[in-house]
Amino acid sequence: MRIVAGRHASRPLRTPPGDGTRPTSDRVRESLFGSLESLGMLAGAQVLDVFAGSGALGLEALSRGAARAVFVERAAGPARVIAANAAALGEGAAAEVRVQAALPALAALAQEGRAFDLVLADPPYPLPEAQVSAVLTAAAALLADDASLLVLERSARSPEPDAAAAGLALYDTKSYGETAVYLFERAR
Repeated sequence: MRIVAGRHASRPLRTPPGDGTRPTSDRVRESLFGSLESLGMLAGAQVLDVFAGSGALGLEALSRGAARAVFVERAAGPARVIAANAAALGEGAAAEVRVQAALPALAALAQEGRAFDLVLADPPYPLPEAQVSAVLTAAAALLADDASLLVLERSARSPEPDAAAAGLALYDTKSYGETAVYLFERAR
């Protein structure tokens, strides 16, 4: 694992030990973040990385110009890896790591009045669709404004997420072998 581009390009990232996480491949991150950059979504952005694992998505955003990233990871081991990766890149001050399950963390962020320009969600592929929908609804409430995006990574074999109930509309979708990436914006 490495940072693909930006000020930390090619810098290695640690991954949590064991097989409890599934890091997003370099190829998917390169394509996704190239698209996000072309949309002007990264410069100075407030980013939320949910189901953060190694922190690769949020750290890629920081490397490409995001101002701050909040990482949500339920397990303490991966959360320590995220903090170590952020510190090794010199992004420790811009990285807030929360050790909490996704839905309670999203509810706490909403209660704090937090808002994000970009939400990155990479839940475990086996997560039931009802839980994915609940995460989408909770995360959608944290989008800063109409120019914000929510990115969801799922298995290409999973059904397209029902984002309408969350007040979201599909902006774009991309497939990379086993991985499907959905970009959502607020429904108009």
